[in-house]
Amino acid sequence: MVDKPHILVVDDDVKLTELISAFLRDNGYYVEVEHRGDVAIERIVKSQPRLVVLDIMLPGADGLAVCRAVRARYSGPIIMLTALNDDIDEVAGLEIGADDYLGKPIKPRLLLAHIRALLRRIDEPDSPEQANKTPKRIDVGDIVLDAGSRQASRHGEVFDLTTAEFDLLWLLGMHAGQVLSREEIHQRIFRVEYDGVDRTIDLRISRIRKKIGDDPRSPHIIKTVRGSGYLFAAR
Repeated sequence: MVDKPHILVVDDDVKLTELISAFLRDNGYYVEVEHRGDVAIERIVKSQPRLVVLDIMLPGADGLAVCRAVRARYSGPIIMLTALNDDIDEVAGLEIGADDYLGKPIKPRLLLAHIRALLRRIDEPDSPEQANKTPKRIDVGDIVLDAGSRQASRHGEVFDLTTAEFDLLWLLGMHAGQVLSREEIHQRIFRVEYDGVDRTIDLRISRIRKKIGDDPRSPHIIKTVRGSGYLFAAR
């Protein structure tokens, strides 16, 4: 148990948490479950799990309130679960400090891929060989991406991006002027094949656009190429 990454799943759906917990334990994680939001706040701060899977609809305190309450005292990744009938665009625009979003009904294999991707960024920094091949800074138009500080900025103003959002923006920046398909983006970030349904990439793009001042209705920085994917415009 000591050597296994500690995952705290916060969801009031007992059957779902049993399914997720069993699957994650079979894949090498130490999993604990909490069904109430208000109790989860204290547990997250006290136990400092490696990662939190957090549902939005919870008794006691909803997931958004939990995320806001713990963010100043908990630096680990938070994956939020949202029901398919939620207003995802509204949720995506909230500044609550979540690292990732997944829609319900959740597929355990997809959740596992997202967990591994987030923890990999913490546990597996680039090797010296990779670091020497990767640029430390990318300039795309007036946007600057700095790999050392993991910050994106324009004219000295730093955007408030999560770890997952910076990773996606960096990937697009590395291929500025080229169209990257959802399939390719998904494979590079999560190392699993895109199933054609997961909206995680679209959700992150939506959040990034709002944070960098790119009009979601008529974006000119991160463009949607209909039927193909996304393009970071090299202006």
